[in-house]
Amino acid sequence: MNQPVLPLYATLAQSPLMNTLGVEAPELHGSLSGYLCGGGQANAENWLGLVLSDDAIHEVEPGTDLARLYEATCAGLASEEFEFDLLLPDSDAPVAERGDALISWCRGFLGGVGLSGADLKKMSEETQDALSDLGRIAASDLSYEDADSDEEAFEEVSEFVRVAAMLVHSDCVLGPRHRRKLN
Repeated sequence: MNQPVLPLYATLAQSPLMNTLGVEAPELHGSLSGYLCGGGQANAENWLGLVLSDDAIHEVEPGTDLARLYEATCAGLASEEFEFDLLLPDSDAPVAERGDALISWCRGFLGGVGLSGADLKKMSEETQDALSDLGRIAASDLSYEDADSDEEAFEEVSEFVRVAAMLVHSDCVLGPRHRRKLN
């Protein structure tokens, strides 16, 4: 069976539902990812209300982009081939747009970890450092001056964020025996 694929960023970002929710697509995916990585319990129908901390949000309809977002995120985190991806603009989007989306994703991730109830004191020092680094990224105000070096820096930082998320998942969900697999 094929692994579920994240919905297209542009499709989800331009969805009228995103305006209704009052959150950007990268932040929403970051929130979902952080919630799951921190050990939060959700399913395909109830996750949206949980990660937005809003009891008024109704269940996610099966087959929608939001359902696919949940399914692909869960599958990516569970993948032994580290197939977890961040929902960000495509590589043909300007690096400034992708950088801002990455910052938004990190903000959502940190909020999701907080909502999950994860205990920072029980996390490894490496995971705590990764979360601290994600906090610095989330608080960043980026400037873009050199397209080539900006592109390279974006790729490095986004890969760091992806691996940091998997580290948090490994530490909080899979347990200490699985931590070494990411190193």
